Amino acid sequence: MNKKTTILLHAASWLAILCAPLMYIDRSTTFDVLRYLFFCMAPALLMVVFYANYLWLVPKYYIKGKRLHFSIMNICMMITLAVFLHLWMDFGHTIFPLPHRLHKNFDNGEDEKALIFAIRDIFNMTIAAAMATMMRLAENWHKSELARQEAEKERTKAELSNLRSQIKPHFMLNTLNNIYALTSFSPERARKAIEQLSSLLRHILYENEKPEISINEEVEFIGDYIALMKLRVANNVDIQYDTNIPEGCFAKIAPMILISLVENAFKHGVSPTNPSFIHINIIADDNHIDCTIKNSNYPKLANDKSGHGIGLVQVSKRLELNYQNQYEWFKGISDDGKVYTSQIIIYLQRNHY
Repeated sequence: MNKKTTILLHAASWLAILCAPLMYIDRSTTFDVLRYLFFCMAPALLMVVFYANYLWLVPKYYIKGKRLHFSIMNICMMITLAVFLHLWMDFGHTIFPLPHRLHKNFDNGEDEKALIFAIRDIFNMTIAAAMATMMRLAENWHKSELARQEAEKERTKAELSNLRSQIKPHFMLNTLNNIYALTSFSPERARKAIEQLSSLLRHILYENEKPEISINEEVEFIGDYIALMKLRVANNVDIQYDTNIPEGCFAKIAPMILISLVENAFKHGVSPTNPSFIHINIIADDNHIDCTIKNSNYPKLANDKSGHGIGLVQVSKRLELNYQNQYEWFKGISDDGKVYTSQIIIYLQRNHY
């Protein structure tokens, strides 16, 4: 709640407490405004106890762990106010005498009744102090939670920025390695590859900084990457890239979140001697994005340290940061060990689970 709403809520609550006795006035009784105001001292002292705790004792002592100081000061305050209220009421009865039948009953056992009223008043003050403490602690917890969430949000932004900055050199390294391989046997194809790379770099430099881009832009980027990779692999590698995105689809995705899966397929799915295939299928609508990649499985040798698995680690982290509880990732090798499948489904509607 904002400050104005909080003040209005407090004012309404105390107004209700002050006006509550008016609901029980006998119609045959003449209402005396001065008498009523005089005896409003009891709720007024409850307000003193409440705000003394709410504004001072709780934040200065209780929250800081000085519970003994908090308790002693409350006890002293309540006893003092209970004695004051007893004297005030006695004085009130001299200027506003009770009806004869009540005055007679009040005179019998006056000391005993004074003790009972003092205990009652201290009990009411204790309730007021407890309510003030709970409200202040709740507000303090709420502020701490908001601060924690804000810090978590800033940490997430920083981590996302760091991950995006890692993607650029990682992607560039793989692509430049491809072009370097081409220069040794086909300069013309290498020149074409550089043109393809220029298109990819425009996407990396300008689109990668955005939190989200349209799925159509991401699909086009992946298509350019696949075209570049085709320049390197042999012609007998079966590469299929299919998309199914209806016209007018407004789905958005974190940029370059799928490219590492495609890189992984080319890294582990192409053999220089054996038949190989890579099948990529992307389906999207306004509710979800489904990317399925199947490729022949040719695992790297134990002594091959290229890539170090950075790409898939980045995918996992970015999915958690961007789509926590909104995605599913299925991956694994077929029973015969020949086909590797990776499928990511991103649900664009919040709170999928």
